[in-house]
Amino acid sequence: MKYLIVGLGNPGTQYEQTRHNIGFLVLDRLAEKYEGIFKTEKLADKTELKYKGRSLTLIKPNTYMNLSGKAVNYWMQQLKISKENILVIVDDIALPFGQLRMRGKGSAGGHNGLADIEEQLKGNDYPRLRFGIGNDFQKGQQADYVLSNFKPEEAENLSEPIEKSCEMILAFCSIGLARTMSQYNQ
Repeated sequence: MKYLIVGLGNPGTQYEQTRHNIGFLVLDRLAEKYEGIFKTEKLADKTELKYKGRSLTLIKPNTYMNLSGKAVNYWMQQLKISKENILVIVDDIALPFGQLRMRGKGSAGGHNGLADIEEQLKGNDYPRLRFGIGNDFQKGQQADYVLSNFKPEEAENLSEPIEKSCEMILAFCSIGLARTMSQYNQ
């Protein structure tokens, strides 16, 4: 079984610790745990891991958030992976900070990265792991908020939900979407 695990974010050091890059941060941690090394390839930084007899390809699109679908579609075709074996890790302002929710499909909810993936894959029926980043911003300030760094107290509390995200990714690949959702969704 092959899986494509996609962490959404923006390339470049200025974005490394921003809320919008939580997908990259989760995949960095998962790769670190399994000694995966990201290498820049077509449209993404990519590494491969083995887990319980499954092949996981982790990608961090380097197309910038708003064109994430291009990288997802390319690697999906390249590796011949079906939609149900894709998992997208994405920041979500509708969830409180650190709350995690896995879904088999759903709307983009105003998230440009998800909207582009939807457009490229011709639908919203692909699994995603939503990582809550909270919504502590004034009306009209959403872009500034998601592109800003985590506050010091948030940064201190990131490791637990990042670890749990890694667990959820591995569960998705080993016990499937439905069982992972019932086990982990709050």
